[in-house]
Amino acid sequence: MSTDFSYTYLVDSRSIDLFQQCRPSALLGFLQEAATKASLTLNVSREEMIERHHAFWMLARIWYRLDRPLLGGEEVTIRTSYRFGKGASMYRDYALYIDGQQVGEAVSTWVLADIVEHKLLRLSSFPEFAAAASVATEAERQQRPLPRVRLPKEMALAGPRKMRYSDTDMNRHVNNTRYADFACDAVHLEELGQGKFVSSFQVDFLAECRAGETLELYTAQNEAGDVWYAKGADEGGQNRFDASLTLSDLPEGLPDRPWDKLF
Repeated sequence: MSTDFSYTYLVDSRSIDLFQQCRPSALLGFLQEAATKASLTLNVSREEMIERHHAFWMLARIWYRLDRPLLGGEEVTIRTSYRFGKGASMYRDYALYIDGQQVGEAVSTWVLADIVEHKLLRLSSFPEFAAAASVATEAERQQRPLPRVRLPKEMALAGPRKMRYSDTDMNRHVNNTRYADFACDAVHLEELGQGKFVSSFQVDFLAECRAGETLELYTAQNEAGDVWYAKGADEGGQNRFDASLTLSDLPEGLPDRPWDKLF
């Protein structure tokens, strides 16, 4: 069975920000939904893995890069396939297209964990992946890695973020996409984003958060001024997520926005 999967999403009015660009959190949602749909075609969805193995998928980190912003009213086609890392990690690669032209790429790292103890499990122990893992080529293993975000040593306190009902999902914890909103809010993207777009974004998920908890958000900027960093730490000082985003100038020749598809 082929591991390739593609799906097309409309960047609708719920997905865009005040600059009429697709929010990072919305794009992460598209990527994660594509991964979920792909797992269904391979019969390794969350529900199927829980039923057969008492194991569930966890997203460990995700990164994307864009040549230009995704605009409101545009349709983006995401093509995705998985490849094997080592031990418990599986990579999923994505290519993003608009009108047949590639405009970006993404990589995510997923792990399978025991549903009770949340202990990570080796992919080779699952019959669904054992055969494919055994024939994975070295070239496949050497494709783009996804190391953790390297935060600066010094970061400034940006303020607290209380997590509430609206941040949660069916797993009873804060939805993965919401951490992108936390990071963008912490760096005040509403002020930084004029004439710019988020050309790359990465978030590492380090520990689950739940409604009622509070994170202290911290930020920093690189010397060149184009990369921002954000992290959220709990009351005990443990980092729950790390993130980085790159701001680039808007490229020339962006297409007119097809507003008629928005409403």
